[in-house]
Amino acid sequence: MRSPTIRRLALIAFFLAAGGTHPLAAQTIDTIVVDNHNIFEPGGEPLPLLAQLGDALHVRTRPWVIRRTLLLDQGDRYDSARVVESERALRALGVFRDVLLDTTRVDGRLALVVTTADGWSTRPQVDFSTAGGSTSWAAGLVEKNLLGTANQIQVLYQKTPDRGLLDFIFTSPGLLWRHADLTAAYEELSDGRLGYWSYGVPFYESAARASLTTGGQAADQRVLLFRDGATADSARRRALAVGLSGGIALSASDSAFVRLYLFGQWRREAFTRYGAPITGDSASGAVGLGLEVGRTRYAVGEFLDQYARREDVDVSRRLFVGLYVAPRALGYAAGRAGVGPAVSAQLGGAWDKTFAFARLDGDGVVGGGGVDSGRVEAGATLMSQRWRGQTVVLHAEGGAARRVAPGTEFDLWLHFNGPRGYGAHVFTGTRRYWLVAEDRFLVTPEFLGLFGVGLAPFAEWGGAWYGDERPRAGGDAGLALRLGSTRSTRGEVTEIALSERFGGSPGVPRGWAVTIRQAVDFRQ
Repeated sequence: MRSPTIRRLALIAFFLAAGGTHPLAAQTIDTIVVDNHNIFEPGGEPLPLLAQLGDALHVRTRPWVIRRTLLLDQGDRYDSARVVESERALRALGVFRDVLLDTTRVDGRLALVVTTADGWSTRPQVDFSTAGGSTSWAAGLVEKNLLGTANQIQVLYQKTPDRGLLDFIFTSPGLLWRHADLTAAYEELSDGRLGYWSYGVPFYESAARASLTTGGQAADQRVLLFRDGATADSARRRALAVGLSGGIALSASDSAFVRLYLFGQWRREAFTRYGAPITGDSASGAVGLGLEVGRTRYAVGEFLDQYARREDVDVSRRLFVGLYVAPRALGYAAGRAGVGPAVSAQLGGAWDKTFAFARLDGDGVVGGGGVDSGRVEAGATLMSQRWRGQTVVLHAEGGAARRVAPGTEFDLWLHFNGPRGYGAHVFTGTRRYWLVAEDRFLVTPEFLGLFGVGLAPFAEWGGAWYGDERPRAGGDAGLALRLGSTRSTRGEVTEIALSERFGGSPGVPRGWAVTIRQAVDFRQ
């Protein structure tokens, strides 16, 4: 699809001919040509009947959606950095298998040619995962490119070892204003309900000058507390929270920025023992100020976490420092009022088919009696493709928390950041770590034109525990079969792993385990 086609050349000629005869600067974009391909592209032979049916049923992404996402417009001066960022923004829509921006000249005038290939976006969703005897499944319908508008609708019923839930999610990029994104979700739980939303214009590119976003949550749900693989307690949580965040760029370019943020939040929340009535909701507010500096850099790889598509790897360098103020005047109790420092940092690099990045996040509340509550998490990843057909992954992460809200303790099964061979809630607590080494072999990039196949031997060790108990950890080693769609909008990889659990603390399961789940994407 990367070579010029007759259709693409005809489009270029037509648009340039329609552009008039006014002289333009040599580096001014005279027109933008959108050449969007369907899911299956005919080669020298007719497409199979199934592929023809798929193309006939699919609504291609609308050209105006593609143009709206670009960071360059007709009449702008050509900027190679913004072209690269535009490619990245189009891939982030999650509706394309491939994206390529290129230029051509006709009669001395410059055309920006946007070539894309849609992925299959409408699918019944049937998911199944199991680890260490804990089984989860889901069934529903997902449309990730509604009528070609890049809007996403998801209706999904999920059953986990803890509860059943009916999930509704709607996302809309560029709603009402260009680059303004909306996410709205509602979960009907077997033991409660939860809704959340966000809307606004973020810093959508390195050179963006301002951002303004809002979001919130409403909940009335059961919160389960786990300890040593079993349910230890449960509480009822009722909450309503609304936040607003705005920022301006003190300086901004295609490769670096300095941003100043102002944010605020109002929250009404209460916890009580499950089954008992809630009384005495506590309302509180906090305001804060933050400063972020960064140097933007992305690398592009293939076969890192997906198949048959280019993958963006964020190897930028960023540092954010902020300070929240949570005073008694805004509703905080005398023993919990104070200030809340926050820090977030990333350090990345790419060289010789190798990508590396490290991240740090921390926040807390400090009052007159010292640290009231807080959380800190850090991780580092190395991904190397120096050997043909292989991606070697080394990853380490860990965290610690103090007096966090019920239900927000670390749970390695829930977030897929622990040894994969263990069941639900085996590793939970306020301390955690995970070490993993994995070698991903590419067997075939596209089997039957539908999915990629790989193998990955792995070894890992990790655990989680509470501060009042001895460390609780375990490890496993084995082989995973990796299968990933090459024609869908998202290239999620499913892994089927056979591993042996070894070592571990008293009470941690040992022996062989079969795991079926979505593979971890270490770029996120």
